[in-house]
Amino acid sequence: MKKIVVLTSGGDAPGMNAAIRAVVRSAHYFDIKPFGSQLGYQGLVDRKLVPLYPESVANCIQHGGTILQAERCMPFYEKQTRDQCRQFLQQEGIDGLVVIGGNGSFRGAALLQQEGGPPVIGIPGTIDNDIPGTDYTIGFDTARNNALDAIDRIRDTASSHNRHFLVEVMGRHSGFLAVDVGIAGGAEVILIPEFEPSVEAIAMKLNSPKRPKMSSIIIVAESAQPGRSIHIAKELEQMTKLNFRVCILGHTQRGGAPTLIDRKIASQMGYMAVKGLLDGINSKMVAMNRDQLSFTPFPDIDMPGRILTQLDLLELNEVLCT
Repeated sequence: MKKIVVLTSGGDAPGMNAAIRAVVRSAHYFDIKPFGSQLGYQGLVDRKLVPLYPESVANCIQHGGTILQAERCMPFYEKQTRDQCRQFLQQEGIDGLVVIGGNGSFRGAALLQQEGGPPVIGIPGTIDNDIPGTDYTIGFDTARNNALDAIDRIRDTASSHNRHFLVEVMGRHSGFLAVDVGIAGGAEVILIPEFEPSVEAIAMKLNSPKRPKMSSIIIVAESAQPGRSIHIAKELEQMTKLNFRVCILGHTQRGGAPTLIDRKIASQMGYMAVKGLLDGINSKMVAMNRDQLSFTPFPDIDMPGRILTQLDLLELNEVLCT
């Protein structure tokens, strides 16, 4: 193991820089030369690798985003393109690959390896926390804290002016982010892809004479339909005669300094990825399950993303917000 490449692919997630830093410095510690592929797989397509040194990753651990930049590389979905990338890596003498990203990034890595590419290890990084096989993905804790901070500020205004708010958070196919910030933010209702009450049921709750509320917060997971909370607000206004404001948090959740949890876990995962390559581990990702880090196979390329199954959390929120 003399040369390895590290790349970040797909959407950025806070903590990716901490993972890159750990990979680079661990590689140098074990006398391996690390290279970076800018813009994810696009760097392999363009045949551009950047040598990375310990000083290359100085003072990046506290920053969000990714110093290697990330992109969704559509040409990499084609086998012909992957064959060209594999040949390029062989010519450059690359012995291993570390991919930091989500489900789509791991699909590309798994295919590249299966078709004859170098050994590869993945580090799960997405704020949606939706990668099968791991309980945690780097970026999730920062995103939920960013969203919670925004919700706390919104509630100040809601209480001051007797207003009702729908706050839309990310989560294309999973409700992990929405449920966590909903419970921690004291939301009256949480809407997630896995289980979503009807607009009529929400209206009945808000109109309940049991505990009339002068203000409320409803958390809405975007569910692959960014902006959908605007339509929900209009329907609720017709049924409740209340006035609703909409706040779509969008990409503000993905930016900013990563939390201690994300920096620590990302650093551990980066070190484990390099050590794993040295130990001959291949086609695995570093996963956290039951608060323990280990290697687990890449998710099946045909498997959908991980979804929330702890619907008892919604029952908890229902009890606490009655």
